[in-house]
Amino acid sequence: MPDIDYISWITFLPLAGALVILLMPRRAEEDVRWTALGISFAVFILSLPLYFRFDTAESGMQFQKDLLWIPDFNIRYHVGIDGISLLLVMLTTFLTPLAIWASWPVRQKVREYMAFMLLLETGMIGVFVALDLFLFYIFWEAMLIPMYFLIGIWGGQRRVYAAVKFILYTMVGSLLMLVAILYLYLMQPVGDRSYDLLAIRDFLAANPLAPGTQALLFLAFGLAFAIKVPMFPFHTWLPDAHVEAPTAGSVLLAGVLLKMGTYGFLRFCLPLFPDASLMFTPLICTLAVIGIVYGALVAAVQTDIKKLVAYSSVSHLGFVMLGMFAFNQIGMQGSLLQMVNHGLSTGALFLIVGMIYDRRHTREIDQFGGLAKQMPAFWFFFMIATLASIGLPSLNGFIGEFLIMQGSFLANFGRGAGPMLYPVLAASGVVLAAIYMLWMFRRVMHGPLDHPENRSLPDLNLRERLILIPISLMMLFIGIQPNHFLKPMEPSVKAVLSAYENRPQVAQSRPQVVDVIARSGATKQSPGYRIPR
Repeated sequence: MPDIDYISWITFLPLAGALVILLMPRRAEEDVRWTALGISFAVFILSLPLYFRFDTAESGMQFQKDLLWIPDFNIRYHVGIDGISLLLVMLTTFLTPLAIWASWPVRQKVREYMAFMLLLETGMIGVFVALDLFLFYIFWEAMLIPMYFLIGIWGGQRRVYAAVKFILYTMVGSLLMLVAILYLYLMQPVGDRSYDLLAIRDFLAANPLAPGTQALLFLAFGLAFAIKVPMFPFHTWLPDAHVEAPTAGSVLLAGVLLKMGTYGFLRFCLPLFPDASLMFTPLICTLAVIGIVYGALVAAVQTDIKKLVAYSSVSHLGFVMLGMFAFNQIGMQGSLLQMVNHGLSTGALFLIVGMIYDRRHTREIDQFGGLAKQMPAFWFFFMIATLASIGLPSLNGFIGEFLIMQGSFLANFGRGAGPMLYPVLAASGVVLAAIYMLWMFRRVMHGPLDHPENRSLPDLNLRERLILIPISLMMLFIGIQPNHFLKPMEPSVKAVLSAYENRPQVAQSRPQVVDVIARSGATKQSPGYRIPR
C-alpha cells in the first residue's frame, strides 16, 4: 500500500472545501454549515496518523514531501514535521472544527464566512509544515487575508479599525522578514542557491555569518515573530482584534495564530542565527517578563470579559518566550507544551465568552452575577477553563508553567542578581493570573442573581456541550499524562540545543556555566539536564 501524503492532504483539503462551499447556493446555509464542519472534521481525522505514526526517537523531519516547484529559482514544495511542529499542527486541526461548530449563530453571509474559516485553516497548517522559506512566506501572508475579513465583516462595532490595525502591524514585520529571506537566498553560491530551510541551515553551519549580519537578520525575522506573539511593546493590536473578532476568530487567533510567532523564533531564529539568539537573550527575556507582569496587571482592571482574556494572552505568551530563551531542555519543552496549553485553555475561554454573549449581548462583568444558579453546566465548563488558565495542578496549564519556571531557574541569563530576577518576576504573573481570573469568575458566576435579564438565560444546549467536552478532556488529559506530549518533542528540542552546546563559544564559557549549575543544585544526572545559558 503506497504511503499517503498526509501533510498535503490536511493542508489543501480545507482549501478545496472552501472552493466547494463558494459554489454552493447562497441560501443553502444549513448545508454550508455542515459541509464546512464535515471538511474540518475530516482534516482532523487525517491528521491523527501524523501523531500515532510519528517516530518519537527521531529528531529530524518526518512525513516529508519535496518537489521542485519553480525551477528557475530552485523554489521547492517542501513540507514536513518534526517534534516542534507536530503538536501545533494537531492543535490547529483539533480547534478548527470546534470553532466552526461554534459559529452556528452566524447568520450574515454564512457561505463566505465558512469559506474564510477553511482558507484560514489551510494557511495556519501551511505555516507549520513549510520547509521552504518562500513557501513559508506564502502561507504566512495568505493566512492574514481570511482573518482580516473575518474580523472586518463579522466583527463588532469597531471591526474595521481592528482589522486594519491587525493587517498593518503584521505586514510591517512581514516585509522585513521577506528582505531577510532574500538575503539568505542571494548569499549562497550561484548555482546552489535555495530557499530550502534545511539547506540554508547546513550552509550557515559550514559558513557562519558575521555577528553583525546575524544580528540584523535575527531582528528582521524576530520583529515579524514578536508582533505575531505578540511581545511587549508590539502587543497593542491584539486586544482590539480579539474583542472585535467573532467568537471563532478569537478562538483561532488565540489558539493558533499567536503560536506562529513563538514557533517562528524556535524554527528560524534560534537554528539559523545562534550567536544573535544568545546576544539578544537578555532583551527577549526582559520583554517577556515585562509582558507577563504588564499583561496580568492590565487584565486585572478590565471590565469586559473578552478583553480580560485577551490581555491574559499577552501574559501567558511571555512565559512561552521566557522558557524558550532559557536555552535548556526543561524550559524549551515547557515552552512548546505551553503553546498547546494556551491554545486549549484560552480557546475554551473565548468559546465560553461567545456563548454567554449570544445570550445576553454584553460582555461587561458587572452585568452578570449568580449565573451558577441559572446555568450549572455553563458554570462547570467555565470553571475548568478558568482553573486550567491559572495553572491548577492536574490541568494542562500547570505542567507547562512548572517546566518553564524550572528551566528559567536553571538558566544562565547573566551573573549576579540577573539569573534569579527573571523567574522571580515571572512567578508574580502566576499569582496575578489567579487573582484576576478568579475575581472575574466569582463576579460572573457567583453572588446574587440580581439582574432580571439573567434569570431567564438558558443553560448550554447539546451542541455547545459537545464543543466544550473534547477541549475540557484534552486539558485534563495533558495535565495528568503530559509525557504523551513531551516525548514527541524531546529529540527535536535536543537537536536545537546541541547546536549551541557544541559551539566554540560554549566551551569558552563552560566554567561560568558550571558555577551556575552548582548554585542551582543541578547535576548531569538531574532529569532533563542540559547546559543552561
